[in-house]
Amino acid sequence: RLCAAAAPNLSYKELKDLKKANVLHIDVRERWEIDRFGKIPESINIPLGELVEALQMDPTEFKEQYNQNMPSKSDPVVFSCLAGTRSKQALGFAMSLGFS
Repeated sequence: RLCAAAAPNLSYKELKDLKKANVLHIDVRERWEIDRFGKIPESINIPLGELVEALQMDPTEFKEQYNQNMPSKSDPVVFSCLAGTRSKQALGFAMSLGFS
């Protein structure tokens, strides 16, 4: 399952529709999980343990590290993981840093 502030759970089809509107999709699974289970197309992998630091990076450093523009605090972002627990934590971390 996937989490987003507006809708706590999204289907894969709903996520695909959101991506057409330039929503940043951050997969918070560990890198070994991506290797084992596969990468979701057009997502960026930022393991949950790195997320708080990543969301506070200088935008240039974020771009260098993740090959993606850093989201602004008002940009739409979707977090995903394997079962939904870590994506809910990621949402909480982002909101605590001022992301809406």
